[in-house]
Amino acid sequence: MDPNSQGRILIVDDEANMCQLLEVDLRLRGYQPTWRTSAEEALELVKSEDFDVVLTDLRMRGLSGTELCERIAANRPDIPVIVMTAFGSLETAVAAIRAGAYDFVTKPIEMEILAITLQRAVTHRQLQEKIKVLSEGTESTAHFESMIGSSPAMTRLYDQISRIATTETAVLVCGESGTGKELVAKSIHQRSRRSQGPFVPVNCAALPEALLESELFGHAKGAFTDAKAQRRGLFLQAEKGTLFLDEIGELPLAMQPKLLRALEEGRVRPVGGDQEVPFDVRIVTATNRDLLTEVEEGRFREDLFYRINVIQLDLPPLRARGTDTLMLAQRFVEQSAKRSQRNVTGISDPAAERLLNYSWPGNVRELRNIMERAVALTPFDKIAVDDLPEKIRDYRSSQVFIGGDDPSELVPMQEVERRYILHVLQAADNNKSVAAQILGLDRKTLYRKLKQYGVSDSD
Repeated sequence: MDPNSQGRILIVDDEANMCQLLEVDLRLRGYQPTWRTSAEEALELVKSEDFDVVLTDLRMRGLSGTELCERIAANRPDIPVIVMTAFGSLETAVAAIRAGAYDFVTKPIEMEILAITLQRAVTHRQLQEKIKVLSEGTESTAHFESMIGSSPAMTRLYDQISRIATTETAVLVCGESGTGKELVAKSIHQRSRRSQGPFVPVNCAALPEALLESELFGHAKGAFTDAKAQRRGLFLQAEKGTLFLDEIGELPLAMQPKLLRALEEGRVRPVGGDQEVPFDVRIVTATNRDLLTEVEEGRFREDLFYRINVIQLDLPPLRARGTDTLMLAQRFVEQSAKRSQRNVTGISDPAAERLLNYSWPGNVRELRNIMERAVALTPFDKIAVDDLPEKIRDYRSSQVFIGGDDPSELVPMQEVERRYILHVLQAADNNKSVAAQILGLDRKTLYRKLKQYGVSDSD
């Protein structure tokens, strides 16, 4: 099919004049129409050629449109059929739907309504093709270590990981919460020369400040009340391997110079100890914060930022990964069904549409939880729309008009960002906390951007 085409349409009507009129109009709308004047001829053509939609009259000489629907539904169920019926013949339209038709339009044909119906059918068929690939299992899906996805953003990420994994360079992984930063760190480790050594993750936000230094550097016996024995810290536990410092932006300010000194010198001093101990580890860090803003606001040391940010990897949010969402959803369905021993094999077409339309503020983590919930609740072998939470079933995306196709009307990316941020701020009634939450920014970053755009509090 022509990549610029809206889709291939097979028109079936025993009146050649009607076929010709429809052909002319649909061609002007970007479709690739072909027509036949009998259902028998149409069935022969469908055997040898592929179409996105069959558009057929109901009352024809020879095989009727209803019989054509039945034959196509039996032999080519992937091709949606739209039937044309005389105004007032609702019973025949219902009969055609029962025979397998996707939708119907009434005569005389209103071309705008037909165009909308055709576009829905083409989109439905394309989605079915995507679901078909997923239903055959995700083993053939694009994998990279434990990550799944074939979107351009993920392909670029895989390439970056492959190129840096064999080096000893410090890596900072940036991305929203739930995007899979630890999976990236593990992939770097597994492809590195240290893959036979340990991978030691630590969440800097989960450890109390009083215990963080002891966890990282270890402590000597008697260093504090509960220190009844010497303990090796995580730096030494990760010897010859990789230490992953997650949520590095949450590291207390008082702890940052101690970490910087350890990284610069390759040695740690256990709490209560009088000797420094050398270590040999690769450091990978991660954050969902804007560390440059944290540096500007005095909450993160600039020298430490540049020490850990030799190479920065940016993880795309799930909403920017297209049909990766369906690949991941299918994998989570399979995993949850296996764990719970339920006969759930996939996702229905309407449910898949809802998943693709949703914005996924919680990213992959949220998708995993939603699929686990759906597998537990569904009475069917495929996840249906009613198995999804209301926020996904009823989600409606908002769009901001940026410009037309005229190059003189197009704007730079910075202007797109500015317009969208101001649009969200207006929709949130100028509540900057709400706007920052919607945008996935912290308040300081939002204030910095508004200042950059010349927007004051009074505005």
